Amino acid sequence: MEFLDHYQDIVSRAIADNKFTQKPSELYEPMNYIISHGGKRLRPIMVLMANDLFGGDLQMAIKPALAIEFFHNFSLIHDDIMDAAPLRRGKPTIHTIHGLNVGILSGDGLLIKAYQFFEDLEPELFKKCVKIFSETGAVLCEGQQQDMNFETSDNVTYDEYIEMITNKTGVLSAASFKIGALIAGADEKDADALYNFGKHIGIAFQIMDDYLDVFGNQKQFGKKHAGDIYENKKTVLYLLALENASEEELNELHFWYSRTTDNVDKVYGVEKIFRRTKVDEKVLRLIQKHNEIGQDFLNTINLSEEKKRPFIELANYLLRRES
Repeated sequence: MEFLDHYQDIVSRAIADNKFTQKPSELYEPMNYIISHGGKRLRPIMVLMANDLFGGDLQMAIKPALAIEFFHNFSLIHDDIMDAAPLRRGKPTIHTIHGLNVGILSGDGLLIKAYQFFEDLEPELFKKCVKIFSETGAVLCEGQQQDMNFETSDNVTYDEYIEMITNKTGVLSAASFKIGALIAGADEKDADALYNFGKHIGIAFQIMDDYLDVFGNQKQFGKKHAGDIYENKKTVLYLLALENASEEELNELHFWYSRTTDNVDKVYGVEKIFRRTKVDEKVLRLIQKHNEIGQDFLNTINLSEEKKRPFIELANYLLRRES
């Protein structure tokens, strides 16, 4: 999409302009490494899109957009350490190249830099944006802990799963849109509507992530195939399989999810159950449901359909990733 390319160019140039040149290089080069492999950089784009929607000054929004991107990459470094993930965006993760200590420290450095990107805002706006940013960071940590708790829990519910992915993923997209809207001078009602749009699109995006982990094109996706199954993660696929499985299938699921192993038979066995219980189809319907809820919130904003069209296109684009 042309508008997406436009925003990606802006973000890419801003990241290049803010490349770390300080020493020691052992700290800053890993930070440059992950930022340079930035993927689609969707969250900073959300800041810029929201700012443009309400007629804001793009230059005011660029550094806060980078704050979101640097924070996101900080969280990814630490997530990869906790998950012992070998790849991120198809590239070796920082801790596999430089070790755990550098991974932790470079993540901390990105977090600190993220807060510094808000410093040019006027005091009242600075206070509003940093409050959202800090609250979002705290909730994201809660979501990560919930995710880890689920790995050893036998009683995860569907509602708990939705709460976890809302905290871990949905709120960051939501905050990105709201911060961009506030920088542009949007009122609280419209900023909150855009927040809720982002939250539900973020939920749909994370459910799609879980779907692609098992059913996606792994070369395109850039992650280890079925990593969630290896790690016993109670994703929506697993929870829906429990609801629809036969007694024999339930016993097999409980057997595999009681073991931490790289045995490929585990993946094959669980995938077969997922397909037999048709969770792939059910999950795609669930993704569409949250997409529609998000667009209902977008529709409450009293601006032209032409101005809001890029948000609908972005949502549809996010949910049409390679499978």
